[in-house]
Amino acid sequence: MKSQFDPRHLHRVKNMQSIFAYDCGNTEPSTVDTPKIIENLAKIDKLISQNAPKWPLDKINKVDLAILRCAVWELLNKSETPSKVVIDEAVEIAKSFGTESSHSFVNGVLGSIIKSNHE
Repeated sequence: MKSQFDPRHLHRVKNMQSIFAYDCGNTEPSTVDTPKIIENLAKIDKLISQNAPKWPLDKINKVDLAILRCAVWELLNKSETPSKVVIDEAVEIAKSFGTESSHSFVNGVLGSIIKSNHE
């Protein structure tokens, strides 16, 4: 992570917060990426489910799920951003907003998605 004030990092945080709010019932997107992420939730959630098989989506912490959804969307749609950067950013956001184990969970799921897409 470059800096907590880096505009790209702040945009990722806003995306996560907007997807978290959407999951809690707020239908007003607060970033330009939010509708695009919501539009692709079925595909994104399928990847998360396949790579976290012991954790049904409704059992994943809502903050972790929002972080994963944003990161998976970015991995699928922003090929100019290296996957390591996406994972690092997601892990840092999980450390800031999630539980003690969130960063490990997010790292594991995203690493598994990257590995399964390269096989």
